[in-house]
Amino acid sequence: MQEALEATAEFVSAQTLHARMRDTGSPIGLTTVYRALATLAEHGDADSLQSEGEQLYRACSPKHHHHLICRSCGLTVEIEAKVVEQWAREVASEHRFTDASHVVDVFGVCVACRRKAE
Repeated sequence: MQEALEATAEFVSAQTLHARMRDTGSPIGLTTVYRALATLAEHGDADSLQSEGEQLYRACSPKHHHHLICRSCGLTVEIEAKVVEQWAREVASEHRFTDASHVVDVFGVCVACRRKAE
């Protein structure tokens, strides 16, 4: 499962990943794919995000990071955002919160998709 997820650069749904695995001859069931992806995300081996009512997954690096995601093709770039980290700490502190965490995903259109649209 991990290898199949690592073979794609974009966020994918469980159904899409299942179809790709079936196309390569895997007998894995869709329910197993859903469970495995949820477990990978729970253990930090995959990122997950909600997009248009569907949970999407992507293999990721284990360190804390954020994403730039193309709304058109799904291209995803992992980024560090020190300004976001500082802001999150300050906002939490200002409101007397401790042990705060955050998720930041930035959506836009990549250069390749923008060129296709022109």
